[in-house]
Formats: sequence, structure tokens, C-alpha cells
Amino acid sequence: MRALRWALLPLFLLALIPPASAAPTRPVHRARPARDAARDSRPPDRLAHTFSIVARDSATGDLGVAVQSHYFAVGPVVPWAEPGVGAVATQSLVEVAYGPRGLSMMESGKGARQTLEDLLAQDPSRDVRQVAMIDARGEVAVHTGKKCIPEAGDQTGGQFSVQANLMANADVWPAMARAYSGARGDLADRLLAALAAGQKAGGDIRGQQSAAILIVRGKRSLKPWEDRLMDLRVDDSPRPIEELRRLVMLWRAYKHEDQGDSFIADNRVDEALREYADAARLAPGNDEILFWQAVTLWKLGRQKEATPIFRKVFARDRRWVHLVPRLVPAELLDDDPAAIRRIQALAPPARHRTR
Repeated sequence: MRALRWALLPLFLLALIPPASAAPTRPVHRARPARDAARDSRPPDRLAHTFSIVARDSATGDLGVAVQSHYFAVGPVVPWAEPGVGAVATQSLVEVAYGPRGLSMMESGKGARQTLEDLLAQDPSRDVRQVAMIDARGEVAVHTGKKCIPEAGDQTGGQFSVQANLMANADVWPAMARAYSGARGDLADRLLAALAAGQKAGGDIRGQQSAAILIVRGKRSLKPWEDRLMDLRVDDSPRPIEELRRLVMLWRAYKHEDQGDSFIADNRVDEALREYADAARLAPGNDEILFWQAVTLWKLGRQKEATPIFRKVFARDRRWVHLVPRLVPAELLDDDPAAIRRIQALAPPARHRTR
């Protein structure tokens, strides 16, 4: 092998020497069409090989997309959704513009199928794209380019589509479809069931890293801040789907707490307490939720119910003890020094370090 390399070296060097008659050359700059120049100015395509699902809840009209990938922070790249418009998952060799452009076209009145067809027709790299869309009417469109890395494929069902590429095997997306179709619960529950089934069937051949779930209302309201129902991301984790499920549960707990606060504002005390109890049940180790539940109970004159909760929170972290008197100026607790001392006395004695 060494002798062969030495024998070929003169030919290689000769190829680097221009002919004697050749005039000196300089770079040639050719004018490019404006469209090509714009395309070149975009950030380079990203590799987000993954499995995902887009879906519409036929009962509520809510729209959602969920995704898992061995890719750092998949949440800002693959899932897109707009209240009253639709949801998009754009992956494989990602052209991120399929998300915002697709939603804009669907908002203008085009259905999911026509929108995807139009975008693919404008994309010279469509063979490496994998894109799924669903509009507010439940129409589904999906494309898996012929150059997506195997195993790659998709499957559609009643108002949903599952798609995957660079999978360990071809069972992933059929398993997702079966799981979503057979799952119970709200849209978040069913989207998570699809992700879990995809992972159980083999998942991404490279393993796990990040996941995301995005759910919006099927109809816009006059309160846009309430139309984005759920937007949760796990950017880097060895078990991102499990972590995403935990975040969804915590999200539900805080929704109960928020509803409890609303009931308190309306003087619907019993309903508020039920919401607080549900929040604590969903997130039993969350001191934040327990603390505010105890504060509310105390403020309402239900000290007997608040006492064990304060004790539990104070025993785990004494910082909550120091927070109590700060609630008086905000009128979250009454300006009653004796009562404040009673609350703080529920904390266990401070431990002093010895040398």
C-alpha cells in the first residue's frame, strides 16, 4: 500500500499544476436569482430525526402536536400550532419555515392538504423533509420524503397523523397510531400515549434526548393568552417522555391552583378548597402549592386545616417560615402579629451545626 501511494503521488501533484498556457484565473461571481439569494441567507437546515404526532380533539376542537427526538431542544424546532388554525410538525432535515408558513397559509383559508402541497412544490429539498399538518377542521396532510433516513414512514387516522424517521424499526409509527386511537383522557393524555408507544416499539435508533408538547384551542377567543393551553418542553434528558409526562401533571396541578385562586376572588370558598386539594394531590411534593393552600385556609379562618400543611412545608424548608410575615403588606394574611407568630411557631426547631 505504501509503494502504491508513492507511485500515485507524482500524478496527484501533476494534477495540481495548471497548464503553462493557462491564463491566471480569478473567482467568477454570477448573479443569482433573488429567490436563491434569500434561500442562501436562511439558517442551514437542522437535523431533527424524530417521531411526532399532530392531532385534533374531535370533542373540544383543540389542536396539538407532540414530539420526541435524540436532538437537543427539539421544542423550538419541530412543533408549531396556532389557535383556531392548525398544528404542524416539521422534521427530518428540517425546514423550519414549514411551521410558520404553513400556519399562515391555513389561517388564510387553505386546508392542510393544499397548504402542504403548495409548500412542497416550492421546496427543492422536499425529498429529505418529513412534515405533517392538521387544520382546524381536522383535515390531515403528511409527507415523508423518499430520502428520509430509514426506518421512516407515517400513518394517518381520524383527525391525526403520526410520522417518524431514523427509527430503530418500522413498528414505531404504527404503534403510535394504535396507542393514540385506543387511549383515553384528554388530548394531552392521548398525545403522551402515542409518544410512549413509539418509544416502547423501538423509538429513535440513536436513543432519547428531548421532547415537547404544544396544545392550542380549536377556536380563538378574545383572550389570546388563554388560547395556548399547553406548551411544555424537555430540552435534554435521558428519559424525556417520562419527564414530559411529569411536567404535564405539574401543569395540571397549577391549573387547579389557579382555578382555586379564581374561586377565592369570587368568594366561592368550598369550590376553591376542592381545587387546592386536587392541586396538592397531583403534586404532593410541591411545597409551593401546599404553602399557598395553607395560607388561603388560614386567611379564611380555617386554621385547624391549615396547621398540618404549614408544619409539613416548614419541616422540609425553613425559607417558607421567613416568607410568612411578608404576606401581611399584600393582605394575603391579616395584620395580626400574634397570629403570624403562631404560624411561624409551627416550624420545627432550627438545627444548629456543631463544630
